Amino acid sequence: MRLTSIVLVILTALSTNKLSLAQQSEWIPRAIENLQQTASSKTNFTFDHSMLILASKLEPGDDDLRRVIAGVSGISVRTYHFAETRQFDPAVLRSVAGEYRAAGWKQLVNKQEKTGQDMSDLWVRFENNAVSNVAILLAKSDEVNFVVVSGSISPLDISHLGGHFGIPKIEGGVLVPNATARP
Repeated sequence: MRLTSIVLVILTALSTNKLSLAQQSEWIPRAIENLQQTASSKTNFTFDHSMLILASKLEPGDDDLRRVIAGVSGISVRTYHFAETRQFDPAVLRSVAGEYRAAGWKQLVNKQEKTGQDMSDLWVRFENNAVSNVAILLAKSDEVNFVVVSGSISPLDISHLGGHFGIPKIEGGVLVPNATARP
């Protein structure tokens, strides 16, 4: 029993170390970091490849999910909730696109409601003519979700990750509400 406890502590320390290294090396646009300052609640987490494989085993019948995860090296999710609607500045969200352009990313999707508050953006980063990173920004009036997927993945494969690992489910370009989420 004592050996099991020691092994568990060592594995936890190694996972925490990997997680903190992944979070330090991950580039997040400054505008997203600024949103964190005004959010009433925030959730930030990162899964490395081994954590994704372990989590995918919880859904044994989803072969598409396992196929996509095979090429993913990590997923980082940031969710910011705001106490009041329209509490964050839409210009901050629009500045994210400029930061990505300056960093060499390509924007594939830019959908914005007339109010300027609700928006969906998708950026990709190429290395050697292959997609190496995908970033998704989904903003509603009182919530912003920012997801970065690293590794060999196509933007279409993102749909297989939707509804898993804290990534919002999207169908036909529309955010699908999570029926099991807390009110």
